[in-house]
Amino acid sequence: METFHGWVSWLDGYLWGAPMLILLFGTHIFLTIRLKFIQVYTPLAIKLSVAKDDDSEGDVSQFGALTTALAATIGTGNIVGVATAIALGGPGAVLWMWLTGIFGIATKYSEALLSVYYREKTSTGEMLGGPMYAIEKGLGQKWLAAIFCIFTSIAAFGIGNMVQANSIATLVKETFDISPYVTGAVVTFLTAIVILGGIKSIAVVCEKLVPFMAIFYVAGCAVILVYNASAIVPAIALIVKSAFTPQAAGGGFAGATMMMAARYGISRGLFSNESGLGSAPIVAAAAKTKNPVRQALVSSTGTFWDTVVVCAMTGLVLVTTIIKAPEAMQGLQGSALTKAAFSYIPYVGPTVLTVGLLTFVYSTILGWSYYGERTTEYLFGKGSIRPYRLLWVAAVMVGSIIPLPLVWDMADAANALMAIPNLVSLILLSGVVVSQTRKYLWDEEQEVVDIGQAQPIPVREDEE
Repeated sequence: METFHGWVSWLDGYLWGAPMLILLFGTHIFLTIRLKFIQVYTPLAIKLSVAKDDDSEGDVSQFGALTTALAATIGTGNIVGVATAIALGGPGAVLWMWLTGIFGIATKYSEALLSVYYREKTSTGEMLGGPMYAIEKGLGQKWLAAIFCIFTSIAAFGIGNMVQANSIATLVKETFDISPYVTGAVVTFLTAIVILGGIKSIAVVCEKLVPFMAIFYVAGCAVILVYNASAIVPAIALIVKSAFTPQAAGGGFAGATMMMAARYGISRGLFSNESGLGSAPIVAAAAKTKNPVRQALVSSTGTFWDTVVVCAMTGLVLVTTIIKAPEAMQGLQGSALTKAAFSYIPYVGPTVLTVGLLTFVYSTILGWSYYGERTTEYLFGKGSIRPYRLLWVAAVMVGSIIPLPLVWDMADAANALMAIPNLVSLILLSGVVVSQTRKYLWDEEQEVVDIGQAQPIPVREDEE
């Protein structure tokens, strides 16, 4: 088992090397240029995200699809992931993570657009979509679509389920001295009563949970930054400088090169906002929307909220706290660094961290359950859905009580392997993204906001 774990760790490091970072960040920049910096439409996208297309075909509202995607993306990556990036890549990793979010908006827009454009409905009216359908119908490569689904299913049970459940159980054990078995049982029950109801049940919970948890966490971080106000300007200067120059060890920071800052900032940025991963477009396809551009704009705001806002706040909290109390943070990494930084602020800090992690992690389990369900259905048919949901619920309990270093490394590797076919399809189908954007946004921008032009949705033949 140790040998196998060593091989998986090597594969993980190899997959997340320079070629993957170039492919990922390069795709972000390529799509940003092809779409004439689609990020300028973010205010319009935010406005559309709270609008309703109730007369359109779909399983959930646009806002429900967005919050379900946010539920999956806003997780431990926004707290522990940022701390890991800083510990391994230095403070400059925060800027690379932020830049990944800015340019990643174009990628999130593109993959959501393709997901809605190529979506189909079953004979019972349910929507099917995601990168697997874009790859199958747009590129004619069903084998590549199947590979995407296989690795998505693996990643879902890892980083979307057991790793998250373990994070909750560990935090509750350390904070309240409650047994992981008790925590696991409670989280398993709460997960079961939601996901057994399918996407509509998940979306209803996420519509209420995600705004609360995001507002609470951002407000809590703002209070901490007021406490650390004197260190904000020095922290921003250090983050920018360290992103492009080597960072010497000292003052609570480990030494890091520019490559390390970029490597950990970009990779953790992907784990945080999932732009290019191919997961969020799966739920985007379920949205009630008149045309692909409307939902693509709404989906793109997920990257904005997740990385440009939430991760940036976490990064500033961590770096300002390290500057103010370097001796207390010396040598700490990952969750230990996060806990120490938030605990430095009495009362407010630990509360923000505990509530933030508990809600973030639980919502991630709900959101990723839908991604895994749809990829499993693509591979094995509709009859696999109920067994999958039962297995998902059981995995929550297992993840709560066992150590997971191997599962984490396997999930990291699976994330890279599911991202590759998705990124390739985005590049090859970018012409479709441009033509649809020209049709619904650049040529008839006002109609996107007001009327919208409905897109016909084909019925999948094998479901009839």
